Amino acid sequence: MNSYKTLTRSKSNRMAAGVCAGLADYLNMDPTVVRLLFVLSFFALHGGLVIAYIIMAIVTPEESVTQ
Repeated sequence: MNSYKTLTRSKSNRMAAGVCAGLADYLNMDPTVVRLLFVLSFFALHGGLVIAYIIMAIVTPEESVTQ
């Protein structure tokens, strides 16, 4: 049994690629707060965060949904 958390992209709570929802789950935060922070950072950093989001969408695995 794994006692550590892994960062995964969300399949069930996604807007674009599920990166923000996956980060929120990993950090035990509300996904809306993480999305708002991302949007505010996007404008503050003049769009530089988009590259990081795209890289995370490619590198971070999707969560496995067990039913």
